Amino acid sequence: MPIGSLLLALMVVAIWGFNFVVISVGLADVPPLFLTALRFVFAAFPAVFFLRRPPVTWRLFLGFGLIFGVVKFGLLFVGMKAGMPAGLSSIVLQMQAFFTIAFAWAALGERPLPIQILGGAVAIAGIAVIGATRWQGAGLLPFALVIAAAASWGVSNILTKKAGRIDMLAFIVWISLVPILPLLALSLAFEGWEAIAATLAHPSWTAVGAVAYLAGPTTLFGYGVWSFLLSRHPAATVAPLTLLVPIFGMGSAALVLGEPFGGIEMIGAGLVFVGLVVNVLGPRVALVLRK
Repeated sequence: MPIGSLLLALMVVAIWGFNFVVISVGLADVPPLFLTALRFVFAAFPAVFFLRRPPVTWRLFLGFGLIFGVVKFGLLFVGMKAGMPAGLSSIVLQMQAFFTIAFAWAALGERPLPIQILGGAVAIAGIAVIGATRWQGAGLLPFALVIAAAASWGVSNILTKKAGRIDMLAFIVWISLVPILPLLALSLAFEGWEAIAATLAHPSWTAVGAVAYLAGPTTLFGYGVWSFLLSRHPAATVAPLTLLVPIFGMGSAALVLGEPFGGIEMIGAGLVFVGLVVNVLGPRVALVLRK
């Protein structure tokens, strides 16, 4: 990969990692479901007027929008609002890779390689270590919500696979239309009109900045550049760079938010990261060794 493309990829990965800090900052002033809705409002508009809707079925289009937008991001934002730290969320959410493998096996008959099963086992051990610190008290619920968000991301990955080769930026922009009304309805039902009205009547600069970052750099710029890179370089070269997302996420959370990590949580996070590395790079190493 040329140095210019590598720098672009690292920029996107850093943006996606820092995204968890921005979510945490935004949740201080905006209710989680309403913040999720605002993310998709500004990810869709005005970009939807300039991009053609990808040729996918309406069933897939609506299903992906609801699972990815309402379930995945709704659970993530609510979980972080309930107390899940930004840095820890960035790595626990990467369990989506193993949920994707499991769902692909169940739905598509794609049997995982032994090395991928090993990577999944290591990562699950890491999640168990992290969970051991949260089995009691209020920490269990936010942890479970982020795990559920990772599982729903795995489901949406299977739907993306069914969509085939499409313009991912256009796809993300168009499916951003789907979650807006359901999220607004859920926000109204669970967070109340008073909280929504207060956010709209007196928006803080941090809230405005958070929404702008989530919709602009994270969604439009991030997916646009990633689609550009995938169209010009092998996926096997580009995809493993996402392993750096939790590194940037945990590092920025520690630097900006001052999030401490206990020794046990660090061990668990390390195991999850090792499992991800084994899952992504293990099949390639095994192929080289067989040759």
